[in-house]
Amino acid sequence: AGLFFVLPQFLIVHIIAAPEVVEKPGDNSLAKLKHLYTHAKDLSESEVSVSNMLMNQLDALLPSGTQGQQRRRVEGSEQKRKRMKSDSDISRHSPSMRTHIEAYATIKGEQVAAKVNAGDGDKDEWFVVKVTHFDKETKEFEVLDEEPGDDEESTGQRRYKVPLSAIIPFPKKNDPSSAPDFPHGRHVLAVYPGTTALYKATVVNGPRKRKIDDYVLEFDDDEEEDGSLPKREVPFHKVVALPEGHRQ
Repeated sequence: AGLFFVLPQFLIVHIIAAPEVVEKPGDNSLAKLKHLYTHAKDLSESEVSVSNMLMNQLDALLPSGTQGQQRRRVEGSEQKRKRMKSDSDISRHSPSMRTHIEAYATIKGEQVAAKVNAGDGDKDEWFVVKVTHFDKETKEFEVLDEEPGDDEESTGQRRYKVPLSAIIPFPKKNDPSSAPDFPHGRHVLAVYPGTTALYKATVVNGPRKRKIDDYVLEFDDDEEEDGSLPKREVPFHKVVALPEGHRQ
């Protein structure tokens, strides 16, 4: 094929048309050249035919191939979105929500109030538990109930996985000013004295009014024999806001 492009076109045509004009007696060089040119021309035409055939086959395959590429791009984009989800979820929240989530991520090792599934779907059971891990992707806490009770079925410490919505951090014990000031008559969730369980209670007196670190509370369903509700003192750092829709 290279010979075809090296020789000037007018010379090639002249050689093919009248080789005897330029060929000397006994010299067959031009005849060999003509043969090579003809062979190269045949190879070139064969290459064009094969190329056209391959192009036709590619054209037939192109629609399905394009769809496959589009599908791979969609699937790849979906996988990329999933990988980025855990990193981008927090950034998509409002500033207050981001602060809320980031604050929860720092309470590993601390005691919190947690609503756990104790097998009774009709009641919300809240306990004091210790946070052992927070998964930012699933927004779930792994918590440890260090004192699950003294019933016969208890077999030591229990672990639970609970969603972020089922966790309430306690106020800092060494910082009373960080605790909310619940007024008289407000319903709260508080640790019942001598236990690690939290129950609904009503504020009788707050710590700031009495200049101490305890709330005076009346717990629901805590009646004496005469039907009265005893007033019980609970440290401020064991009292939190009553969750909306609380069932007891």
